Amino acid sequence: METIILDWLALILRWAHIIVGIAWIGSSFYFMWLDSHLEEPTVPDEEVEGQLWMVHSGGFYRVDKIMVAPKVMPRHLHWFKWEAWWTGVTGVLLLAVVYYLGSAAFLIDPDIADISKIEAVAIGVATLVIGWFLYDGIYMSEWGNKYTKFSGTIGFVGLCVVSYGLSQVLSGRAAYIHVGALIGLIMVLNVWIRIIPGQHNVVNSRKKGEEPDPSYGVRAKQRSVHNNYLTLPVVFVMISSHYPMTFGHENNWAILIAIFIIGGLVRHWFNLRNAGYGSIWPVPVAIAALIMLVGYISVPGFVGGVPEQTSRKITFSEVHAIVKTRCTSCHAARPTYQGFQKPPKNIRLESETEIRKYASIIKKTAVETNTMPLGNVTKMTKEERRIIGQWITSGMPGN
Repeated sequence: METIILDWLALILRWAHIIVGIAWIGSSFYFMWLDSHLEEPTVPDEEVEGQLWMVHSGGFYRVDKIMVAPKVMPRHLHWFKWEAWWTGVTGVLLLAVVYYLGSAAFLIDPDIADISKIEAVAIGVATLVIGWFLYDGIYMSEWGNKYTKFSGTIGFVGLCVVSYGLSQVLSGRAAYIHVGALIGLIMVLNVWIRIIPGQHNVVNSRKKGEEPDPSYGVRAKQRSVHNNYLTLPVVFVMISSHYPMTFGHENNWAILIAIFIIGGLVRHWFNLRNAGYGSIWPVPVAIAALIMLVGYISVPGFVGGVPEQTSRKITFSEVHAIVKTRCTSCHAARPTYQGFQKPPKNIRLESETEIRKYASIIKKTAVETNTMPLGNVTKMTKEERRIIGQWITSGMPGN
């Protein structure tokens, strides 16, 4: 019953997380686009920094951007903040349900680090808390705001360190999701701790008849730009659990950083394009980097890593014995592994027909990567993985 409840909680939270995440990302992209398309107002107005006319759904819209704050505050002011709040809340709850309350196999890989589940949870939570304070401390400091390129470099190096460090203590899947959770938490707290309070100060100053401090607007814009560039990397992490060739690679942390760079380049091209610049250099650079990354991950021999083969014929009985020992504790009609009441993804590997049916998935998750068995809880050896791989590539002969 506990497993069923956690499964439904995970489904509901994931669905909600995606819905509110789309709303937040959509508004972020919209305002970045809006800022870059502002024009001189048709009627001169000293308050209006830029203006834009738009047409949508049969109506015309005119948007005026007033820098700092208007002299007279409007009666109704719409705040874009709850999308970020609920994305953060659902994300944290989803992390807790799937990784902290769920099976330890999602969180721990004994082949990587022999730690307890409590220790793994502590590492994950500490990463989120300490990561935010370090990031915020850099950009709240005088030098962090003055030397933005230098502070940006420090931030990127810090992300690399976190990615590498987590990959040495958590399972590849858990390491990826915690890096994504850290980025997502930074984005949410940017909105709620730095952007919105700063805007409240500006509004309150104007209501009191005081001249608002423009530094709040500058800081809000800086954090908004950070969130804009972090969006595509964090979206990748949201879908990465479906692609074990990334988080299951022996250098998964380097692959994650490479994808972050590629995502940042794509976002930079959109920003340049929206701002009216004709530069397209980020696109070919991102495409070339992606092709190289795909080759490194998936093409045998691209970096010299050709799997060993033997001339000995591998029979199905050998493969069946390995699968029965290492896989069917989870992938059976009635799993015996704690925490599973049904086979993951409804994949059963008890018969020859079932093993042949899912051979391509077995090869991807247990041969080309080490993502199965989860956390290698059944201690599948490298030799066993090689035997299964050779049997599949040789045409899956019978006995």
